[in-house]
Amino acid sequence: MPSAYNPLIQDRTLEFILYDMLQIERLCELPHFEDHGRETFDMFMGACRRFAREVLFDSYRPMDQEGAFYQDGRVQTHPLMETIYPQFAELGLLNASRPYEVDGQQLPEVVLMAATAYLAAANLSAHGFGALTSGAAHLIETFGSPELKKTYMEPMYAGCWTGTMALTEPQAGSGLNDVQTRATPTEEGHYLIRGSKVFISGGDNSFTENVVHLALARIDGAPAGTKGISLFVVPRLRAEAGKLVDNDVTTAGTFHKLGWRGIPSIALNFGEENACHGYLVGEPHRGLSYMFQMMNGARLGIGLNGVATAMVAYEEALEYAKNRPQGRKFGHPASSPVVNIIEHADVRRMLLKQKSVAEGALALLLTITCFADVAAQSQDDLERRHAEQLLELLTPICKTFPAEKGFESNALAVQVLGGYGYTSEYLPESYLRDQKLNSIHEGTTGIQSIDLLGRKVLGTGGASLESFASEVKKATEAAKAAGVDARYSAQLEEALGVLAATTATLGQKAQAEPEVAFQHSADYLEMFGTITVAWQWLCMATTAQSKLKAGHHDEAFMRGKLAAAQYFFENELPRALALAPIITGFGGSFLEMQAEWF
Repeated sequence: MPSAYNPLIQDRTLEFILYDMLQIERLCELPHFEDHGRETFDMFMGACRRFAREVLFDSYRPMDQEGAFYQDGRVQTHPLMETIYPQFAELGLLNASRPYEVDGQQLPEVVLMAATAYLAAANLSAHGFGALTSGAAHLIETFGSPELKKTYMEPMYAGCWTGTMALTEPQAGSGLNDVQTRATPTEEGHYLIRGSKVFISGGDNSFTENVVHLALARIDGAPAGTKGISLFVVPRLRAEAGKLVDNDVTTAGTFHKLGWRGIPSIALNFGEENACHGYLVGEPHRGLSYMFQMMNGARLGIGLNGVATAMVAYEEALEYAKNRPQGRKFGHPASSPVVNIIEHADVRRMLLKQKSVAEGALALLLTITCFADVAAQSQDDLERRHAEQLLELLTPICKTFPAEKGFESNALAVQVLGGYGYTSEYLPESYLRDQKLNSIHEGTTGIQSIDLLGRKVLGTGGASLESFASEVKKATEAAKAAGVDARYSAQLEEALGVLAATTATLGQKAQAEPEVAFQHSADYLEMFGTITVAWQWLCMATTAQSKLKAGHHDEAFMRGKLAAAQYFFENELPRALALAPIITGFGGSFLEMQAEWF
């Protein structure tokens, strides 16, 4: 039967990345974080991991099996959320990284990211309500008026109300150019909102009093395209004369999802009775630029969800492999003793790939979140700009690599369990379902690939790649000094050269034939993402090798990191580099294929 305990994420691995590799205590040298140190970091993360292990993990299976559902015009969420959600606020999770001025703890984002990794691993759906609320409240905090902050942000940070981002419309999908929801100004200062939104995660629930939607809409007479989009606070219940009243926001139904079943994805209608009040956030026609704050944060959050889902399934597979007796060692006679399946080389292959993907992606997410802290708080202009460039460049990779490679990792977890893997008696099948949603949430892989190649690489004229190359150079120099196998640095340097040459070829092609140049953007994203995670594995190998040279007592742990790095450089990086001639070969099948030929 399944193990009664899952560590979700290995504490030692997280501490190794945060403190040994990234040395995050150095962030406390920035004035914004000067009140903190490892003691406060560990206290917060410790409280979160206990909550994840003792409360959230036990709620995952019930919420997956008895998901949110639509009844009598409202969404009914699992009753467990009534006791779970208040604890998010009690722990300070909803505004932990926000400044003291809004009752936050002013913790670095990287500490919050590390802590919430446990929550996502324990129960993605429950964590999703909190993550969406935090992002929506932060949006009001950054761009909203004092009145909006007082009326809507404060109850959200306090855990009384939840929040969402309401972008997608039935006719538009991901094409925000085609948003049609209307906003008509009134003499009273609010706007009347009319339109429909779909796939709104957490758009309704039965455990909080109110839901606050951050919605995109066009003010009457606004320009066409994204330049005519504005951002509005559209609550389900609006505050009026000291009480909450109905705001003509209707839950039209729920979608029945593959995974993440505990948090609803719903269809919303605004203004069926022409009485939906919306409140403008910031200036007119700048809504999409404002919303990118939440969208980019959500993309990193989805990346973390991908990491967490891969890691928790890896832990299940590892525990099973260590304790499942089956077969004999290869080449041994039938009279030899039965061994646990972790003794079989192919099982170790599958586990090692899971480990390399999950831990490599975790290191990447935490590294980039460190850069986000520096970008937001450094007083050195050059340091801040360098961090901003890396954050912008690598966000599509941080979102996509954990989702796409995490799905492969989750599939291997199912494979390790064999026949039990695809049964609901064990958890890996549900994690596999959950993971698939991450490649679609917050922009599909194709959308992320176009963003990476177009805006983040070619759009910066090579400046972003130079910033990335400088980090790779620092990593290879440190690896050589630490005595890491020299082949890894050589491979990474070669990979960086392949990436640069591939990018230059695509840039030239894009000037004359952009559609041809971008047809393999998803392959470019995969190649770039694998190179990026190889950079992280070189950093981890350097740290592990340095610890071994210094006589660190936890030799098995450090050798495990070196073995995972070896696997990644021997098996994953060469496969990614094999994509280069495909990307630059500009084969015409994608473009030549006609719809009727299918």
